[in-house]
Amino acid sequence: MNPSAQTAWITGASSGIGAALAREWAARGGHVILSGRDEARLQAVAADIATDTLILPFDVRDEAALADVAAKALNWKGAIDFAVANAGISQRSAALETDMKVYREIIEVDLIAQIAFAQCLIGPMSAHGSGRLAFVSSIAGKVGVPMRTAYCAAKFGLAGYADALRAELSQSGVEVHTIYPGSIRTDVSRNALTADGSVRGKSDKAIEEGIPPVEAAKTILDAIALSQREIIVARGMEEAMGELRRTPDQLLDQVANMVAQGYMERLKGED
Repeated sequence: MNPSAQTAWITGASSGIGAALAREWAARGGHVILSGRDEARLQAVAADIATDTLILPFDVRDEAALADVAAKALNWKGAIDFAVANAGISQRSAALETDMKVYREIIEVDLIAQIAFAQCLIGPMSAHGSGRLAFVSSIAGKVGVPMRTAYCAAKFGLAGYADALRAELSQSGVEVHTIYPGSIRTDVSRNALTADGSVRGKSDKAIEEGIPPVEAAKTILDAIALSQREIIVARGMEEAMGELRRTPDQLLDQVANMVAQGYMERLKGED
């Protein structure tokens, strides 16, 4: 993957991993489309970028807005070469105390909205015969972590969607990558929802001492350039947990081979 003159569209680009990925992609010569809800913060990220940028603010839960911005994104440079489904919100509350509205909101933002984002792009990418989709899951999408039952449900679900999508697109020229960050030095904990849906407003020690976003971004883009399908970005115990749950490449190859041998066509023929 050579970002030079290629276009990346990144959601959740106003801060954290998304902003760091945007800056790193641009530093490698690529064009960047920045999306998020806060236009002023997106403008601040764009101000750090020397290559061409397009700001498309929208709420990922608004599917009508998504359709509009997707058309603008695809028309800007003629194609999206790299798309990162990064928007998300975390949780810090025990299941016994958590209101169902918290589950619905986190799953809507972290899973449903990310699927909708990808669904807007897989048709154009497949028609173009190339492209890369990256989904930001979490170590909590590999291992069930206490105080994050909604977050784990969404991130496990996102990983499952990505795995199935990867197999379906394996003959199309479109690559699918799933990113599993551990503790990254972002506002993820500060912005997390508590049991009643209110914002936590404070960070965790592990997050404050976590991997700097710029380092995470370099690791992610380097791994994608090597076509790694699962990308674990973590240290210490979190890295060990992720590696214990890493999906063997042999298994991913086996599922892709089912598609190559006509599994989808046979299944459609049975309908």
